[in-house]
Amino acid sequence: MLPEMKEESELISGLFRQEFSKMVAVISKLFGLQYIENAEDIVSETFLLAAETWGQNVIPPNPTAWLYTVAKQKTLYHFRRQKLFTQKIIPELQSMHENINEINDVNFSSQNIKDSQLQMMFAICTPAIASEAQIGLALRILCGFGIDEIAEAFLSNKETINKRLFRTKEKLRSEKIKLELPGENEINNRLDNVLHIIYLLFNEGYYSKTQNQILRKDFCLEALRLGIMLTEYERTNKPKTNALIALICFHSSRFEARETSENSFVLYEQQDEELWDIDLIRQGIHFLNLSAEGNEVSSYHLEARIAFWHCMKEDSKEKWEEILQLYNQLMMINYSPSVALNRTFALYKANGQKAALIEAEKLKMENNHFYFLLLGELYSGIDNIKAKMNFKMSFSLAKTHTEKQGIQEKIDELP
Repeated sequence: MLPEMKEESELISGLFRQEFSKMVAVISKLFGLQYIENAEDIVSETFLLAAETWGQNVIPPNPTAWLYTVAKQKTLYHFRRQKLFTQKIIPELQSMHENINEINDVNFSSQNIKDSQLQMMFAICTPAIASEAQIGLALRILCGFGIDEIAEAFLSNKETINKRLFRTKEKLRSEKIKLELPGENEINNRLDNVLHIIYLLFNEGYYSKTQNQILRKDFCLEALRLGIMLTEYERTNKPKTNALIALICFHSSRFEARETSENSFVLYEQQDEELWDIDLIRQGIHFLNLSAEGNEVSSYHLEARIAFWHCMKEDSKEKWEEILQLYNQLMMINYSPSVALNRTFALYKANGQKAALIEAEKLKMENNHFYFLLLGELYSGIDNIKAKMNFKMSFSLAKTHTEKQGIQEKIDELP
């Protein structure tokens, strides 16, 4: 691929990540959520035209404004065409366009984008749709995930995901779900799912499973943007919202230290503290303090506190004992295999290899390369044959070249 073509492709790909969900939300607000596929088609056609036009080396001075202008034109054309269709061919669909004469423009202002996306988040998280279906649709519509990426995230295939998304959109139509913020009680009920979707988006960016790369900053930054957007509305600016943002800020502060210029993965113990983003750490502390209001302690509170301690590089026993206690609390309110594994690592750092080995052997996470990586670490210096065996098992299970490279280095370091 020529350098110019590669640059243009990367530009369109980046803009798709940034703008797809915003444009779909605004147009869906105009059409009604039950016609979300119309919005997707319009936005997809807009990006297709961009690829065709910009491929002739005619990239506009303001690409985002160009996309918004074309999307507006296509949306208004679609409305006018659909109005004629509904009036002359299918009169019963006329209700879809009751206010068609009032539509003179498509509003892509910053505030309307925020309002539309906020309403979209809570509309998708309606109890009428199963939780797994909510997450799949949100990853597609709100986060700009491709079908391949959603399939990998759900350990499924493209056909299954396409069918699930189709059924979910049918449900939106049949239930006549409106793109609007629900009432006070309902908004509290749905907020947990909204936060969970943002958490999943950040996790996918922080440790990606869908491409041969570990860190995908665009996902992480989008998760941070959506989280901060929730704090700008009184009804969604809750302590657990601020705790999630604090968690994202603390982890994001170490982006530059987590990978080398060759995209190799750098373990926490080997990171250069000088590369940590002090401003993001301060922002995390700010949101962590805000999260302390009220009596609720969510898993986001505990994970944010753990992430805060990881922003202190000194490797003291006090630090790891504090982290271990936080993991003990997290195990009680939100147990998962990954939490148990991370707790075992904290136990190792606080109380040594032998204490951690006893706990690690109980986990038996046979398909998790992190588990065997930890076992290799715990056996190193105690039984190097077992250490090498576990490192090799971890190597065979690791999915990315970057991970395999790091594990191989550990194998090579053993006597």
